[in-house]
Amino acid sequence: MLALPRIATAGETLGFGELYKRFGVLGLEFSDKVKRLSGQQVAVKGFMAPPLKAEANFFVLTEIPMSLCPFCSSDADWPDNILVVYLAERQTFVQYNAPIEAQGVLEYGSWVDPETGFVSQLRLRGAAFDTV
Repeated sequence: MLALPRIATAGETLGFGELYKRFGVLGLEFSDKVKRLSGQQVAVKGFMAPPLKAEANFFVLTEIPMSLCPFCSSDADWPDNILVVYLAERQTFVQYNAPIEAQGVLEYGSWVDPETGFVSQLRLRGAAFDTV
């Protein structure tokens, strides 16, 4: 029996242009699609920002290649073209300019990683990635 590639497990694709509905008085407002897909498997294509440390179990997925990690200290600093990817198991990181597709369970809303203090608004949990 042949193993299916990990990409086949993602339920729907989500693009960076589909993450937010608008920027309002209270900041970025999540799109209806993000709200609908919360808790479900999704796939998102982008680029891996350099990890904060070599042994990290997460990385930041960006819309465009970034040579520096866009580390955020508060919700107000959260860019509209990134999301955090928490890996299900360790994978070898790739160059920041190599396109990838990450697959995982989508979560939205403010959350602070207790180990790193990293603040995120959008996350993929139990994730994996493949180069594309």
